[in-house]
Amino acid sequence: MRLKGKSVAIFLENLYEDTEFWYPYYRMQEEGASVTVIAPKQGSFTGKHGIPAKSDLSIHDAQADHYDALIIPGGYSPDKMRRSPEMVRFVKDMDAKGKIVAAICHAGWMLVSAGVVKGRKATSFFAIKDDLVNAGAEWIDQEVVRDENLITSRTPQDLPAFSRTIISALDPEL
Repeated sequence: MRLKGKSVAIFLENLYEDTEFWYPYYRMQEEGASVTVIAPKQGSFTGKHGIPAKSDLSIHDAQADHYDALIIPGGYSPDKMRRSPEMVRFVKDMDAKGKIVAAICHAGWMLVSAGVVKGRKATSFFAIKDDLVNAGAEWIDQEVVRDENLITSRTPQDLPAFSRTIISALDPEL
């Protein structure tokens, strides 16, 4: 229970990559963190592979001050998430406060839209490498990249390293 007392937000929107949502969701709970699912509105959402998930909170009711970390899954959902100015602002606020912002696969699009990658190291699914580079990131092809409070990974195969790095960042005593 290394994360007891920590609060983690996970973003949700339709067409999320199922494993990139559920793996960190349960992994953070397993370590004792309180996990809140935040979406554009309260309700049900469907993953790329048809697995449903429900949001706990609308982004309109979420405040960055209440969380120690934000996890953004990939799939096609980040393209939908970045259409919400409130979701983009939440990413920007979390980063400005030095809180953990973790993005995997296509979730790098949210980092680009929030303007938080300029001058920083990051990785992503290879297809959005140009987007990150054009936004000023130094793109590195490895399973997980941590640049201070920013944690990024490439694909579902990187989920073990991604989750370990988030846990380690939230529990620096390790």
